[in-house]
Amino acid sequence: MNKNVEPTNKDSAEPGVNRRSIMSRIGIGAAGAAVFAAAGTGLSTAVSSPAQAQSITDFDILNFALNLEYLEAEFYIRGFLGTGLPDTDRTGVGTPGFVLGGSQVKFQTANIFQYAQKITVDEVDHVRFLKRVLGANAVAAPNIDLLNSFNALGVAAGLIPAGAQFDPFLNERNFLLGAFVFEDVGVTAYAGAARLLQNKDYLDAAASILAVEAYHAGTVRTTLGALGLQSQANAISAVRAKAGNGKEQGLSTASLTLNVAPTDTDSLAYRRSASEVLSIVYNGIPAGGGFFPDRMNGTIR
Repeated sequence: MNKNVEPTNKDSAEPGVNRRSIMSRIGIGAAGAAVFAAAGTGLSTAVSSPAQAQSITDFDILNFALNLEYLEAEFYIRGFLGTGLPDTDRTGVGTPGFVLGGSQVKFQTANIFQYAQKITVDEVDHVRFLKRVLGANAVAAPNIDLLNSFNALGVAAGLIPAGAQFDPFLNERNFLLGAFVFEDVGVTAYAGAARLLQNKDYLDAAASILAVEAYHAGTVRTTLGALGLQSQANAISAVRAKAGNGKEQGLSTASLTLNVAPTDTDSLAYRRSASEVLSIVYNGIPAGGGFFPDRMNGTIR
């Protein structure tokens, strides 16, 4: 689990060139560049009280999505560039929180490097898009834990013994397993929230983000299958199923050795409520835990 894999097509990855171009694309400034140089190259709703349920707005739902995008963006940008979201992307209503954990991954496979590059850009763009739509209503980035959360998940999935560490940034295989945790959750969260949005322009935008997240999820699933990591992915899927009220299919099933699209009996994407999503990302701790140690920011938390 924590062993590095052998290099594959390493020379074609060109990490130095591509990472610097993405830094420019995302807008990492001099401080971020210094960190990069030092690192080297190598939704249905759940609310705080019943009374609030009567006043949930589209902005509340979009802020719920924004919290999830903050989480994904911080995971990917730290794995790809070794630095976090720029401070200007983390501001909003409230005080921007901390991010615990995360480091630059030493990618060894050209295709996986390219996947990480593309998904990093997409997730940062999703943060910026939602903040632009929300304007002054956008919440600040919450506290995010990318260290203890993965350790707890690894133990719960039986991937590591109690007291051991599952570092999703150790190598590209671990990074893909970490990405697998998020991508399916994002798809089911957007699918669950779609019918709640009143503004058709917001619904259109959410559907577009859902499509991109589904592309990500399919890519991650396909790549994990090609690496023979079905059993590890299935163990993670089982933990999600327990926390998120089922609505889950593993990377392999009784009839498929590689299941790239988890679907219900009508071959529709699973739709999770906000409470089901929160149970997964909070690691089953209502007061806050898992990836959001102090809960999300906003009304739906």
